[in-house]
Formats: sequence, C-alpha cells, structure tokens
Amino acid sequence: MIGALKALFEPARDDEPAVTEHRLRLAAAALLIETARADSRQDGVEEAALADTLMRGLGLSEAELDDLVREANAQADAATSLYQFTRLINDHFTPARKRQLIIDMWKVAYADGDLDKYEEHLIRRVAELIHVPHEEYIRAKLTVAGR
Repeated sequence: MIGALKALFEPARDDEPAVTEHRLRLAAAALLIETARADSRQDGVEEAALADTLMRGLGLSEAELDDLVREANAQADAATSLYQFTRLINDHFTPARKRQLIIDMWKVAYADGDLDKYEEHLIRRVAELIHVPHEEYIRAKLTVAGR
C-alpha cells in the first residue's frame, strides 16, 4: 500500500509510458470513485455508471476494470487530499481529456437521479484544480443533466 502511494508521487520516467498511463488511469478512477462517495451513499447505480464510464473511456476488459477499481479504491481510501490525483491530471492530460474527466464525474454524480450538493462541490473543486474553465464545467453539467 505504501509503495503504491509512494509510486504515485514519484515522477514517471519518460521511457515508461505504460506506467504513466496506468497512474493516470488510477488518478481518474480515484476521482470518479470520490464522486460516487461524495454523497455518503455509493450505490449500485453509481458504481455501474463508474464501471461503464471507465470501460468505454479506457477500453478495459472486465478483469482490467476490476483491478483498476480495486487499486483506485485503495488509493482513494489512503488519500488525504485531491492533490495527488489532480497533479497527475494537470501534468499529463490535454484540455480535452480534462473536460472529458469532468463530464465523466457528472455522469457518476447524476447516475442515481439525484445530484447531491457534495457531489457538485467536489466536481467544482476538481475542475478548478485541473484548470477547466468555469464555462466548460457548466457546459459539461448541462450536457449530462440534459440527457
């Protein structure tokens, strides 16, 4: 566990793109998990939305998804702030990929049909931390809410 957290903070070497991509997937998955947990009710609908979003967005198999979610849950449990996740996102995601992460967070938040103020607050904080402009944050929310 400590090794996994330590590895998250250590800069990946440029010659290890697979390691970097895995860490980015973990960071994004952990933020989606935090979104599902934000309202203190992580139900099956939110978990299904999270799994669907990760599988479609990352092209994962069931086994890969299970491993990623298990590892991301452990990292989210051990995290003391969002910084360890958002720093990786800022360092490596393009603006389009950052916007997609915010959309994915909204999908998880709206999955149970009830947007909680804590979910909304978390998504807003993450959007600010990863430098997604406010208009993009709102556009993402309206896109998902209007489905």
